[in-house]
Amino acid sequence: MQTPNNATENNYKFAPVSNKSLTGEKIVRPSLNYWQDAWRRLKKNRLAMAGLIILVTLIVLAIIVPFVSSYDYQTQNLKVKNVAPSGEHWFGTDDFGRDVWTRIWWGTRISLFIGIVAALIDLVIGVLYGGISAYYGGKVDEVMQRTIEIVYAIPFLLIAILLIMVIGSGISSIILAMAITGWVPMARLVRGQMLTLKEQEFVLASRTLGASPMRIIMRSLIPNALGIIIVQITFVVPAAIFTEAFLSFIGLGVKPPLASLGNLLSDGANYIRLYPHRLIFPTIIFSLILLSFNLLGDGLRDALDPKMRK
Repeated sequence: MQTPNNATENNYKFAPVSNKSLTGEKIVRPSLNYWQDAWRRLKKNRLAMAGLIILVTLIVLAIIVPFVSSYDYQTQNLKVKNVAPSGEHWFGTDDFGRDVWTRIWWGTRISLFIGIVAALIDLVIGVLYGGISAYYGGKVDEVMQRTIEIVYAIPFLLIAILLIMVIGSGISSIILAMAITGWVPMARLVRGQMLTLKEQEFVLASRTLGASPMRIIMRSLIPNALGIIIVQITFVVPAAIFTEAFLSFIGLGVKPPLASLGNLLSDGANYIRLYPHRLIFPTIIFSLILLSFNLLGDGLRDALDPKMRK
């Protein structure tokens, strides 16, 4: 039989805990998945968000301006050639009387198009090539890596010149030249990442369940390497834009009257003393594109890195 003291002691042991005693055990961090947490950290990076805002603004202007402008990129009007910036021609005109404002946004559209196509080529060829090489390993990996070294040893400029001689200068020759060699860095990066991932437990479980190699690569390896792939793409696009501008600047890329940032910079450099506005405005747009992509890429690299989580 329990004594009164024992009964009081038992009641004390099984007494409900007050809410005040749980205040120190509250969950402070909200429940977020990987991408929500990455977006939360990206928003805290002011430089990355500034780059994202600038990039979105430039893309919207490149899409809208050519449709709403009163001028197009190729119509000539010699009566207003080399006019300074004004209310009618915001960025002035060139030596054929073409509106520089319209031509800049046409050129931005073409440069962004080339950059995006180069990123897609990297995404398709580079990711698959690197994933297959890493997954199979052994002799397959050895042969594929030696092939990469051969392709990478061929100078890009030499390939571009040969293609221009065969199919002529223009967007198609630039894209084809990038397709031949541009995917190599992505393939190497993905291979290194997947060499680590393929030994993880979830990959071994997929093999045990009888999943095919391609299914494992597409469903298990590539999704877990998306972070590093996305970061690499943000650096591939400005590199491709810079390459197009360089080729067009030296006369091997997009030819007038079609506008690109490269040939606009080349034309402006010839008239920098007489009409500096023809070089200043394309340079500003070109610099903003490269800067915004690099700021966004740096921010994504930090946001998608689990080690940076606080």
